[in-house]
Amino acid sequence: MSSSAPISRSDIELVHHLIERCLVMKMTRDECMEALAEHAHIDPIFTTTVWNELEKANKEFFYAYNFSQKVNTT
Repeated sequence: MSSSAPISRSDIELVHHLIERCLVMKMTRDECMEALAEHAHIDPIFTTTVWNELEKANKEFFYAYNFSQKVNTT
């Protein structure tokens, strides 16, 4: 996805789905951004935007997810 093209609902849904797959693999936000940029050619800014919106809509999930990420790195 190029940054100059208009963003469609299906673009957002695709990135949402790919982020969910990253979450299943217990990836951090940065790891997810790198993976989507490398393998799906998705602009990291777009990935971050979708991730942030998912965090806003699912605060409790991401609180627990981020906590588990911190626990697993120590």
